[in-house]
Amino acid sequence: MAQAIDASKNRPSDPRNNEVVFPEWRDPQRGNLETPINASGLVKWYINALPAYRPGITTFRRGLEVGMAHGYWIFGPFAKLGPLRNTDNANLAGLLATLSFIVILTGTLSLYANSNPPQPVATVTVPNPPDSFKTKEGWSNFGSAFLIGGLGGAVVAYLVASNIELIQSLFGG
Repeated sequence: MAQAIDASKNRPSDPRNNEVVFPEWRDPQRGNLETPINASGLVKWYINALPAYRPGITTFRRGLEVGMAHGYWIFGPFAKLGPLRNTDNANLAGLLATLSFIVILTGTLSLYANSNPPQPVATVTVPNPPDSFKTKEGWSNFGSAFLIGGLGGAVVAYLVASNIELIQSLFGG
């Protein structure tokens, strides 16, 4: 059976693409695609459960949760893969690098907040973006909470990594 040729691209057209990929909300003017991944119920639930999009929480709590997660997970690569990884001070060097990076990230959030960011756009995945990302003050509050959470997350990661033997002995490891 012969395949139809798409004249604009000079290659065989695949009719299956027309079955699963659509313009967002069936409006070709939106400039986004609705795929089985970004339009699935599981992905929508997961994205909307993240602190940045979870409904009903304050801007400060959003920033605090996002900052804590980033401070906690950024510590590992700096401590375990950094240039001082095989020394006694690897964890301290990782902590200092993480704290510095969190301060830099907070500075970038502050710059973004003062750049008159565009209004958030509703998409297939996030149909109702939170109001905290619609104002300069919301972004500033998010950034200051991100700093506090990021510093706290980094310190917790440092304490866990530095006392891992003690923690393991408490749980019989």
